[in-house]
Amino acid sequence: MAKLKLRRIDCATGDAAEEIARLRDRLSPQGDIVSARGRELTEKVFGQALSPQRVVDRICTDVVRRGLPAVLHYTEQLDGARLTAQTIKASAAEIAEAHAGADPAFLETVRRVRQNILSFQLGLLHRDAVLSVAGSHELRLRYRPLRRVGICVPGGAAAYPSTLLMTVCPAQAAGVQELAIVMPPTPFGAYNRDMLATCHELGVTEVYRVGGAQAVAALAYGVEGIQAVDMIVGPGNLFVTLAKRQVYGKVAIDMLAGPTEVVVLADDSAPPAYVAADLISQAEHAPGASMLITWHGPLLDQVMTMLDRQLAHLPRGDLARESLENFGALVLARDCREAIACANQIAPEHLHLATRDPETILERIENAGAIFLGHYTPVALGDYVAGPSHVLPTGGTARWASGLSANDFLRRSSVIRFSKSGLEAMAADVRMLAHKEGLAGHAASVDIRLQDSEANPVSAPGKSRQSNPC
Repeated sequence: MAKLKLRRIDCATGDAAEEIARLRDRLSPQGDIVSARGRELTEKVFGQALSPQRVVDRICTDVVRRGLPAVLHYTEQLDGARLTAQTIKASAAEIAEAHAGADPAFLETVRRVRQNILSFQLGLLHRDAVLSVAGSHELRLRYRPLRRVGICVPGGAAAYPSTLLMTVCPAQAAGVQELAIVMPPTPFGAYNRDMLATCHELGVTEVYRVGGAQAVAALAYGVEGIQAVDMIVGPGNLFVTLAKRQVYGKVAIDMLAGPTEVVVLADDSAPPAYVAADLISQAEHAPGASMLITWHGPLLDQVMTMLDRQLAHLPRGDLARESLENFGALVLARDCREAIACANQIAPEHLHLATRDPETILERIENAGAIFLGHYTPVALGDYVAGPSHVLPTGGTARWASGLSANDFLRRSSVIRFSKSGLEAMAADVRMLAHKEGLAGHAASVDIRLQDSEANPVSAPGKSRQSNPC
C-alpha cells in the first residue's frame, strides 16, 4: 500500500493562515463537496448538472407544491426505494419486533448511554426566573418545551444509533412530547434493525423511511402522513444541511452541521499513536477533516508513521486515508501561543488538547464545539457515551454557534405584571420614549389607565365578577 500523502503547513510561511482557512472552508456548506456518484445522480434525476443548492431548491419547491408524491418520487429516484403512503412509515410492529430480536448487550449499552446523556442534560436545563418589586411589578422568564421536533439521522454509509441517542435524549430531557425521526431507506437507516430497536428503547414511535432534502422539506412543510414540526435537528450530508438552511424561518433548526472535523493540539508529551488514532477516528466518517497542530517538530513524522501503520489494519482504512489526504493536515506552529491562535482560527467541531497541562491551554481557547482534555479523553467518548450531545457546529461556525443541548428545545416567554402604583412610577419614562419615537398611542395606553378611576372603573379584587371560563 502506498504511503499516506498528508499536506504539511508551516506557520513560519506567510500564507499558512490562508491555506488553513481554505482547507476549513472546503467542507463548509459553501464548499459544495459532492461525490462523483452524487454528481452523476444529479444529472440523471434532473437532466442537467446542478449545484447542490439548486438541487435543494428544486426538491423543496416540489415538496411544497405536490406534497407526499414529491417525497416518494425523490426517494425512489435518489435512494432507489419505491415506497407508498403506507410503507414510508415504519410500523409499530416492525419497531417492536426489531427490539425483541436485538442483542441484549447492545440494548444494555443503549440504556447506560441514555442515562449518561439524560443525567447531563437534565442538570443544565434552564429554569423559570422571577424578579419581584414589592407593590410595583413582577417580571418572569418562563420556559416551555417545543411541541413537536423532527430529527434527521444519517444512514448512507453507516448506522448511527449514537445520533439517535444524542438527539432524542436532549429533546426528551427538555420535555418535548412528539418526536419524528427521518432516516434514509437503506440497510444503515430505517431498515436497520439496531436503529429501530434503539428507537423503541427510547420510546420513539414515529420513524419515517426518507432522507436527504426531501425529508427536511417534509418535516418543515408537512405532507400527507407526516405532520409538520416546529424544529429540525440532526446532522447530515451537504444536501440535508442546505435544506435545513432553506427551511429556516418556517421552522427552527439546530445548526448547519456538516461533515465531522477534529483538531488535535499536541505538545511533546502526546503519544504519537494516540494522536494518529484520534485523527483517523474522524477521518473514517469519509468525509471528515483531521488536523494536527503542534510546536514539537518531531511529532509530525512520528504521527505520520503511526497513521500508515494504523490505517493498514482498519476496515475503513481506505476511506479514512482518502479523507486525510483530501481534508487533513499536519501544522507546525512556532510556539504554543501560535498553535492556540491557529486552533481558534479554525474553530473546530472537536478540539483535543493532547498536552501536558491542558487546563492551562483551555483558558485561552475561544472557539470550539467540544473540547477534550488530556491523553485519556479521546473524541470517541464524546461521540458515544459522555453526555453532551455530539451534534456540534462545524466549518468554523463554532465562532458563534454551540452544540445541541436540552435548552435548544425550550422556548422562553417573558411574563410581565404591574400594579397601578407600579404603572404610575414608570409612566413618565414610557411617555418620554413614546414621544421621542413619534408613537403617541403608546403613551396614551398608559395615560388612559391613570385617569380618574371613577371615569374608568376597574373591578376591584373580591367584587363579583364572571367566573373564569378556562
